[in-house]
Amino acid sequence: MNRRKFTCAIACLPGLVTPAHAESACIFNTAGIAINGIDPVGYFSDQRPIDGSDQYRLRWHNVIWRFASFETMDAFERDPYYFAPRYGGFCSVSMASGTVSDTVPKAWSIRDGRLYLAETELAMMAWKQTPAAYIDRADHYWPSALCG
Repeated sequence: MNRRKFTCAIACLPGLVTPAHAESACIFNTAGIAINGIDPVGYFSDQRPIDGSDQYRLRWHNVIWRFASFETMDAFERDPYYFAPRYGGFCSVSMASGTVSDTVPKAWSIRDGRLYLAETELAMMAWKQTPAAYIDRADHYWPSALCG
């Protein structure tokens, strides 16, 4: 059994998905599911948030990531750091001030090949006005604002 099938088999078995542990605190998740169950690859491939499926999921950084298809799950598994959102999927605007906020799927942007999420569409509109400034400030706080 290859690593992907093993990871998916473990993650997909009911009752074996364990609560998030310390490392997952650095990934925005709800009940152990990363970024609201949205397929992170969809932001790149379809330029929009796409719901992931329980059929295609894997564990990375102690949380479950859901995908819309085998192909997007495979792409993520080959290069998770490319597709995973910056700041663990927490709000990029809040991180710029050293605080942590949840995010919503519709508040997103890709800049320089990286995915950024925000807590509201209004916050993302502000971020898009001066993204480099937000990124510089958020990079100063990440990951210490959340992960110690």
